[in-house]
Amino acid sequence: MGVSRRPVDYELVAQAEPDADADDSHRDASQITTAGRGTSRRVRQWTTFGLAFTLALVFCLALNYLTGNTSPLHSPQPNPNPSNSCPCSPTSSVPQYFQTTPELWAGPTPTGNPAFLAQTRTWQGDYIPNAPLQTAIPISGSKPDQKSIFQMMGYLTPYTPSPGFGVDEFPLPRDAEILQVQMLSRHGARYPTSGANVMEFAERIAKAKQKGGVRFKKELEFLTRWEYALGGETLVPKGRMELFESGVLHAYMYEGLSNPTSKIIVRTTTQDRMLKSAENFLAGFFGLEWTRNATIEVVIEERGFNNSLAGDLNCPNARRLKGGTTAAMEWIGRYLREATERLSAMVEGYEWTVTDTYAAQTMCPYETVAYGASRFCELFTYDEWKGFEYSVDLWFYGDISFGSPTGRAVGIGYQQEVIARLNNHTLGYSGSQINITLDNNTETFPLNQTLYFDFSHDTNIVAILTAFGLTQFAKRLDPTAHPGDHNFTVTHLTPFGARLDIEIIRTPKPLAADRSSYLDGPSTKYIHFVLNQRTIPLGLSLPACNASRVDGWCELGAFLQEQEKMPGLARFEEACYGEYPLDATVEDGAPP
Repeated sequence: MGVSRRPVDYELVAQAEPDADADDSHRDASQITTAGRGTSRRVRQWTTFGLAFTLALVFCLALNYLTGNTSPLHSPQPNPNPSNSCPCSPTSSVPQYFQTTPELWAGPTPTGNPAFLAQTRTWQGDYIPNAPLQTAIPISGSKPDQKSIFQMMGYLTPYTPSPGFGVDEFPLPRDAEILQVQMLSRHGARYPTSGANVMEFAERIAKAKQKGGVRFKKELEFLTRWEYALGGETLVPKGRMELFESGVLHAYMYEGLSNPTSKIIVRTTTQDRMLKSAENFLAGFFGLEWTRNATIEVVIEERGFNNSLAGDLNCPNARRLKGGTTAAMEWIGRYLREATERLSAMVEGYEWTVTDTYAAQTMCPYETVAYGASRFCELFTYDEWKGFEYSVDLWFYGDISFGSPTGRAVGIGYQQEVIARLNNHTLGYSGSQINITLDNNTETFPLNQTLYFDFSHDTNIVAILTAFGLTQFAKRLDPTAHPGDHNFTVTHLTPFGARLDIEIIRTPKPLAADRSSYLDGPSTKYIHFVLNQRTIPLGLSLPACNASRVDGWCELGAFLQEQEKMPGLARFEEACYGEYPLDATVEDGAPP
């Protein structure tokens, strides 16, 4: 607005009345008759007051009209500043044109019923989840019907829904209801972490150029001018978008579970990308004023501190075991042999190795999420991108999941917290890396929420899936050959912005395994694992669950029965602090 509309003008006019009286009392007596003095003064007072009131009213109504309220006389707005008589007054400390809270002329503000799509959707058929934007890049060897390389980048994949884990998706049956959702989310797309291979690659290239004599040709000619300028570990814009969109999607799916009259506790860690991920998610779920609905509990993420959202920090052996790294390196030497020969032929004055090739390939997803595109992506064939994806699977399987002696132990703390919520009790004991100070207090570990939102890391989420005993992901991976489609595919498990939604569902009667009808019996509770918008069939992993269920659900009682065994299978103390061969070969996520 170009004109000044300061409501303070009204206050100045109103305060002029005493000054008018004073002026009148000092007028020349010859100008005022004795008989009419009092009457004339009262007339002038009322005239001045009426004029001031009329001007102020006209001013406020006109301003109300200009700011977009089309019917100011019939739609009066509440006074945001009741201490002042004018409904358009600014706050005392913030100019009106900068004020956002309280809203001065907000217009109509009634809200509607919250969305609850997870419970109310009714269609059934081909399942088409939301898909993120893709970057179209010409890749040698790719075919039109093949998926994008940006859907096969392992833990560096921009968020994309999983293609599925072996069962179809179903809407809730008639009269069923979702009682609770516990969500575990990964942070969004980020810059490289400290010590990443892309940083080391950049240092080698920079030193070679400083030394002189190096020459890059053909497809690598851009390295002559290229400089590494990525940040470190914080969210990139794509990462902020992923978590905001996740919050919006979860609002559509589960906002019907929220209670607008109370605040929930949301947990994340002290790392910047973790805190910002939680904040962006909550802004998507509740809106920009999410602090009215949620309080973030920030758990220390540092070595020596117990934290179920970063379970490896108090598990020393987890940081020493490198079976997955070894397997990945063996595979990298195989699938990148031709690429290394091809790229090294484009360089003079520098010895290009397979380490450089793999780092250059890793640079593609990092630069893409940071800048929107990367010249490194076009250097590799479609088959080489398939090889890259499998290298990540080998790494995660052997270092973090069922191929690691600490796989279950790293994730067992969060498994215990989920089960404690389901059993309605706090955790006042150790035996894992849970933070007892927080988990033994209902103020920081509430038990009465219908929505729980926790934020963690990719490696921790994979370990948590392992700790839950989801053995459908336990089959050992061969570092010498690509197995084709396989269950343990990190792209499908923990891309950027990954989310595991654990739904608790109550049906009026037991639900037939083939979903054809209700069976005779009492009301029944089920648990439903949804990872990246697709169901994990619990019956394929947990014997007490019904493997024949076409919806992948498990009766809650049976699930809890299976989960009682998991801390014992993890053997936390032995796994994290015991002595055993660091190159031990395991397939159960526990020490040999």
